[in-house]
Amino acid sequence: MNGFRLLVLVVLCATRAAADERPNILFIYTDDQSSRTVGCYPDSFDWVKTPNLDQLAKAGVRFSHAYIGSWCMPSRATLLTGLHQHGIESMRMVGRYPGSDYDPKQCRFWPSVFRANGYTTAQIGKWHTGIDPGYGRDWDYQIVWNRPRHPDNAPNYYDNQLISKNGGPPTMTNGYSTDNYTDWAIDYIHGEGRAADKPWYLWLCYGAVHGPFTPADRHLDEYPDVEVPFPTDVFPPRPGKPKYVREMEFWEPGPNGVPVERKVRDLGPVGMKDIPGRPLADWIRQYHQGVLAIDEGVGRLMKALRESGQDENTLVVYTSDQGFAWGQKGFKSKVAPYQGTVAAPLIIRPPGKVAARCAGRVIEQPVSGVDLPPTFFRFAGIELPWDMHGFDLSELFRSKAENWNHHAMLVHTAKQYGSATDQIPANDDPDLYHGPGVPWYVMLCEGRYKYIRNLVAGETEELYDIENDREELINLAHDPANDHLLERLRNATVDELKRTEAGFVDQLPPVGTEQVRQ
Repeated sequence: MNGFRLLVLVVLCATRAAADERPNILFIYTDDQSSRTVGCYPDSFDWVKTPNLDQLAKAGVRFSHAYIGSWCMPSRATLLTGLHQHGIESMRMVGRYPGSDYDPKQCRFWPSVFRANGYTTAQIGKWHTGIDPGYGRDWDYQIVWNRPRHPDNAPNYYDNQLISKNGGPPTMTNGYSTDNYTDWAIDYIHGEGRAADKPWYLWLCYGAVHGPFTPADRHLDEYPDVEVPFPTDVFPPRPGKPKYVREMEFWEPGPNGVPVERKVRDLGPVGMKDIPGRPLADWIRQYHQGVLAIDEGVGRLMKALRESGQDENTLVVYTSDQGFAWGQKGFKSKVAPYQGTVAAPLIIRPPGKVAARCAGRVIEQPVSGVDLPPTFFRFAGIELPWDMHGFDLSELFRSKAENWNHHAMLVHTAKQYGSATDQIPANDDPDLYHGPGVPWYVMLCEGRYKYIRNLVAGETEELYDIENDREELINLAHDPANDHLLERLRNATVDELKRTEAGFVDQLPPVGTEQVRQ
């Protein structure tokens, strides 16, 4: 323990006792926000305006390839446990969506460990991981919109939310949710609900920019007349892709061939309806407008840290549960294992002198959501309470990034968790799929390559060069010249599943042997 604390003190450049100098942690977590919506990311449109997020990246480290999760609930479960979906025991979907539950004795959330080690913990905003939000066990302070507990209120992402404070009864609360959450977080930074003599951890969970993608009124006229280049693969054919991707058609050619929405379903997630004929460009513009209030909120939060004298001793982390596609591979959703559907922004601004040493760095190595909890524990100087699946990301910006030899894995097992994933459902079993027909999969990234193992018997494997083919248009798995690379990544995926004790690893279905053609 003494050696571990000494290493943390070196990282933080502290000269006094760790108990006095441990940093605060502000963890800003958005919803369905693609890296394309942040101006400092190269895949954003040139008209995107996010000055506060861009400034945060200049002051810290930006990760080019971050895969936090596949959809809302498992992403959050991973962030609360440090485990991939197959390692989260007892978590389950029950009752009416988004109803969910878990056994806190089998499924421990790590903020309780921070509480036991001298931190004050807080959570503000959206909750989507069981009806029990953990107040008094995991959180000292909580202002929560508990969607699983109140399914009738669950579609109200932007106004008229049932808000509970510190375990109390819910109160109908008006006002734009992004602004409300920011206000409450600023109050906490300035001292409300926490001990002044303890370091704090705040998980701020915005509901934006989840559907229905509602911007603040003040932003409804932003981005007028912008030019929106459309994804190359918005329409089929998509040769070399698995069957569900080749058949994905949320969009169709409208006037002059411009993509417009087509009717795919009567109701989508949280009651969203398809709007046949609406131009894709209009959706993209609205989606980006919804990010503007988040960016303003980040600016206000950083100002509050400076005004309260806590900026130098606060680790700031900004990311999202996953990205969201607008036309990429025909999607209007998340879940699928592609840049367009799940890639999220990830920016880490370390405290103190560590930030000065790595300001403006860009990390190209792919990373996963499971890597964030070990990173928090490292900065807090607390030993991990159980074997987490990820790795401390501070290693990437404390030393040469090329020394990082860990894979980034993302496992999607639809609505199943823990030992419920030990048996892979059959091809025709609805439990094999979630969202717009996305099957179970394992995605593994190593350097410039991404490997995808679809857990559908007879389905193609996928291999992409994410450095030279960022849109992931060409499936390299079908080129015999890549057979050795494909076999190596296939074996690495099995090894990583074994390391993380995935029960289904010994029953992976056979892959297709012939190139899939449209």
